[in-house]
Amino acid sequence: MMTTLEHANLTVSDAAKTASWMSTLFGWHIRWQGAAKNGGHTIHIGSDAQYLALYTPKTDTTPGPDSYNMRGGLNHLAVVTNDIEAMETAVLAAGFTPENHADYEPGRRFYFHDDDGIEYEVVQYD
Repeated sequence: MMTTLEHANLTVSDAAKTASWMSTLFGWHIRWQGAAKNGGHTIHIGSDAQYLALYTPKTDTTPGPDSYNMRGGLNHLAVVTNDIEAMETAVLAAGFTPENHADYEPGRRFYFHDDDGIEYEVVQYD
């Protein structure tokens, strides 16, 4: 038996803003959007096979604790690119700060945080 990850659901402060930068940086498209739980709004963005559900509640969001010190915390999401230099340039152009660059098997990587404090890893496998 084989399984694949279909989607993950994240709470963000502004689903449309997050979907916009994801579309620009990652080349993803909006698969669906609409009303969601408790009067919130959700946007599904990704590829035809996998996506992220970006949920914005009706009420204001509050920052959470450090995920690395919280059981069940989401520590980061990773994307694979075939041109890490171009992706880093795009991340900078989007207003984010690349950090924690590393080059170890099986690939090169860097990380950045979005406006909601969510950490993303960008990796290129050579």
